Amino acid sequence: MQYGVCTLNIVPVRAEANDASEMVTQLLYGDIFTIIEQRKNWCKIRIAFDNYEGWIDPKQTCLLHKEIFDHQKQLSNRYVADLIEFITTKNQELIPVSLGANLSHLSFLQHQYEGRSQQGEYPKSKLLETAYMYLNAPYLWGGKSPFGIDCSGFTQMVYKINGYALLRDAKQQATQGEPLSFIEESEPGDLAFFDNHEGNIIHVGIIMEDNYIIHAHGKVRIDRIDHTGIFNVDTKRYSHNLRVIKKII
Repeated sequence: MQYGVCTLNIVPVRAEANDASEMVTQLLYGDIFTIIEQRKNWCKIRIAFDNYEGWIDPKQTCLLHKEIFDHQKQLSNRYVADLIEFITTKNQELIPVSLGANLSHLSFLQHQYEGRSQQGEYPKSKLLETAYMYLNAPYLWGGKSPFGIDCSGFTQMVYKINGYALLRDAKQQATQGEPLSFIEESEPGDLAFFDNHEGNIIHVGIIMEDNYIIHAHGKVRIDRIDHTGIFNVDTKRYSHNLRVIKKII
């Protein structure tokens, strides 16, 4: 078994071992992973944070010995807190890193960082402050950065930066937390999940005050929410059907 750490920012993780394959998620700088299968130019990985699997180009990462991987996995994670910052390598080269990049491995990589960061668990009230930093980020299937993000990547990153672990996909996140019976019971920071006509969870967003929701749909945007679902303030019609609201924190 081999292990690795992402040393670049926003590396695609694909469904198959092919550059043209669907991007299912992304590695951000500092994400660590286990290599579970190898081919000539591709590695299938399992991301340590959420156990999500996919294929990467190994040239975009750095290998770790098991002892180092185990040690790094136990570190208290520290995340970039600005939209975009820079890491300085030991060769004095700059690597751009975005909001949510993991800074826990700087010492091992001999990299330096002088920008703002967050570490540890923050109060639930801090979630929306982080969510606003992604406002107007374009929707991107599999994306996890302010330069392109999907609905569950958005909720996962907002919670992750504030010290809480969510799974990767909306249907997986819907298995977490405590269900609420009514919107009136919810608090800012709770998660709302939405389904399709077949009853499958396909969307997730973060509850705000006064029956608003922030979510990634076309872009990270703010819309109205009621017992029916999300009411798009631009189109004046419902875009998603409410299935359940979950309290994670």
